[in-house]
Amino acid sequence: SAGASELLINPFARSSGWADVSLGGARGSDAFFVNIAGLAFVKKTDIKFVNTQWLVGAGIQINSVTFAQRVSDNGVLGVAISAFNYGEWEVTTAAQPDGTSGVISPRAMTINIAYAQKFTESIYGGVNIKAYNSSISNMKTTGLCFDAGIQYIPENNDDWKFGITLKNIGPALKYTGDGSSIILPVPTNGVGYQQAFDSKSAAFELPTQLAIGLSYDISLSEGHRLTPAGAFTSNSFEKDIFQIGAEYGFREVFMLRAGYKIAASSDDNLESALTGLTAGFTAQLPLNKESGSFLGLDYSYRTTNPFDGVHSVGISLGF
Repeated sequence: SAGASELLINPFARSSGWADVSLGGARGSDAFFVNIAGLAFVKKTDIKFVNTQWLVGAGIQINSVTFAQRVSDNGVLGVAISAFNYGEWEVTTAAQPDGTSGVISPRAMTINIAYAQKFTESIYGGVNIKAYNSSISNMKTTGLCFDAGIQYIPENNDDWKFGITLKNIGPALKYTGDGSSIILPVPTNGVGYQQAFDSKSAAFELPTQLAIGLSYDISLSEGHRLTPAGAFTSNSFEKDIFQIGAEYGFREVFMLRAGYKIAASSDDNLESALTGLTAGFTAQLPLNKESGSFLGLDYSYRTTNPFDGVHSVGISLGF
């Protein structure tokens, strides 16, 4: 069985706007999800706040904050936290199907600690260690896993960008807590009584992914750029996915994106509410041209069926 599906959700607006296809070109905080090697391109400091309205109509929110800091000429250290809020609903039981006056509020969280480095003018790599926690009122699980990624940019033609990443590698997890106990009657010759017995929780595997992608920057005219990209993601528990996307950039001040995810299987059975089409944009205001500092606004939309899509809005600050 599989679990920890939150590890498969991209909470960042920039990369999700073109279907997570930028494995070779991911830069800054978005690299925490797409390809951790891209964290090595942070110039000095990168800070990002993102809010995602997941499956609008379901009442699910994802809030993320990231901080990345260059610690040497070639190395960048980063931290990212994503908190999943599933809302609240009333507790019911078989004996009280109309409610017990109590509420349940599931939560999940991922904490990332990553390091990325420039090894040569062409090769960049990184490792991301994740702590995953999921809980409800009387059950919880906690575990560790890691990502590793590489980006390659040819020295003689830096328009080409290649990336490969392996994500969510770690041991199986299981839930623990009072929710696994069962109260049963104990047979006796005299007065009977009840006792709580622990029911063992089955372990579940983490959703491991292997992804590979390629992009190419096309200079249309002075200040105008078009970047088509393609990727393939092999999933351990879901269907494998082909991804295509494109990004248009004007002087790196305004970027417009679109993408599509296509299941590699011909099976028509849906395994996700996401229908494949994505779009988004970035408006980036330079604060200091000499230092390269900027303030950016990111937005992405992912189509779904059912529900009313996924909206992500982020604010980024780099200097």
